[in-house]
Amino acid sequence: MTQGTVPDCRVEVLNSTGVRASGAYVLVWMVAARRTRWSWLLQHARDVSLQLKKPVLVLEGLSRTYPWACSRFHQFVIEGMEDNARAFERAGIQYYPYVEPRDGAGQGLLEALSESAAVVITDYKPGFFQSRMQERVAQRLSCRVERVDDNGLLPLSQSLRPWPTAHSLRRHLQRVLPDLLTALPDPDPLAALKGSPLAEVPVLVTAKWPRFDIAHGPSDSVIDTLSGPGVVEGVRGGSAEASTLWEQFLGDKLGRYHQSRNAVEPEGTSLLSSYLHFGHLSSVQMVSDVLTSHGWTHAHLSPDVRGSRQGWWGLSEPAEGFLDQVITWREIGHVFCHQVPDFANYESLPEWALKTLEEHANDPRPVTYTLEQLDTAATHDRVWNAAQNQLRQTGRIHNYLRMLWGKKILEWSPHPKDAMAVMIELNNRYALDGRDPNSYSGIAWCLGRFDRAWGPERPIFGKIRYMSSDNTQRKLRVKPYLERWDP
Repeated sequence: MTQGTVPDCRVEVLNSTGVRASGAYVLVWMVAARRTRWSWLLQHARDVSLQLKKPVLVLEGLSRTYPWACSRFHQFVIEGMEDNARAFERAGIQYYPYVEPRDGAGQGLLEALSESAAVVITDYKPGFFQSRMQERVAQRLSCRVERVDDNGLLPLSQSLRPWPTAHSLRRHLQRVLPDLLTALPDPDPLAALKGSPLAEVPVLVTAKWPRFDIAHGPSDSVIDTLSGPGVVEGVRGGSAEASTLWEQFLGDKLGRYHQSRNAVEPEGTSLLSSYLHFGHLSSVQMVSDVLTSHGWTHAHLSPDVRGSRQGWWGLSEPAEGFLDQVITWREIGHVFCHQVPDFANYESLPEWALKTLEEHANDPRPVTYTLEQLDTAATHDRVWNAAQNQLRQTGRIHNYLRMLWGKKILEWSPHPKDAMAVMIELNNRYALDGRDPNSYSGIAWCLGRFDRAWGPERPIFGKIRYMSSDNTQRKLRVKPYLERWDP
């Protein structure tokens, strides 16, 4: 196929099979980038569709057997499907949402749809459980399978190594971002396909795997039969809600971000990590919107590319602080999970961190708690209990308190390896933004990843950065937070 508008470095071919000339459509297998705007995935599908002169068919599926599957995550994804259904209908694109009514019912659906496809195009998320499955499935399909990196500004194929610190990645980004900012995805990649023929779904597929009835929402058999945490009331998934929250942050909160990002009540963060995790919002759009709202041009850039957190963009302190979070700190986790297959293992921590943790592994603990005690917030620490209760009930923890949450689990666990396992389990069980490269980054940061050795050396922590609930209460205004989450 000829060159499209998506950079070659963002597209990889997963099998050796060619394009099926007789195929009836370009099949988009939407896995991680579950949105219709600012999407490299859909932009590449659009380019291929126009080149082959074949319509696009989008499959967005939801299994019941993914790790930590529960009604909380299911509901969030399904609400995103509702938004996507409306957007694809407006664009005149055939959309096929599928939610498994029972375990394993969706097996064979992708293969069946691919039998009538010219090419299958899917998306890539590092560390995502489906990435390995995509590679296996591609070998079984009888048409070409391409996968698109739709994660952030830095193409993962151009990430040179797993960067050890934010400063080291920031230095690299400051050298390459000027070029990357000139090639952003189209805000509306489907516009050029309006008026094109509607792809026809094979009757045999619709009979065996009926599409999910978006109009009537999730049935009891889909949501209520799932074990694990329940739906978070008052929180809605999907691109529409993500756009609303983003516009509110951009207009009302960004200007105070440097002062309020650690505020506990009310929060000053964007509250968008779960929407980024499920692909309902693009971090690239966020960057572009911030720059546009500030009238930014390349002339604002500083020639100093030594990795400074402030001053390189030539913007206000809050804008630069937010950009550092959404670019540097978000993408360092994606790069690490892309480069290091065992990113979730204790042994993947930096050598210095493993050394100091093991040197203090046998230090007496003031108290140890079981997973069940931690899960139910049954500790002696009111601040920690409040954070855990917020996680259980809302699917998130305030950003600053999430760091303290992890540090205390280290202090209360028999071994730091146990602490990492508990953090992963509790976070992935409850957090709407769990099971994500950034979740694993935050957990591992509590144990030294992307950080440096700190002094003085302490029992249990060694040279790992120390945090305490007492210091947190002195630093932050937590009384209203405690009254709400640990009354």
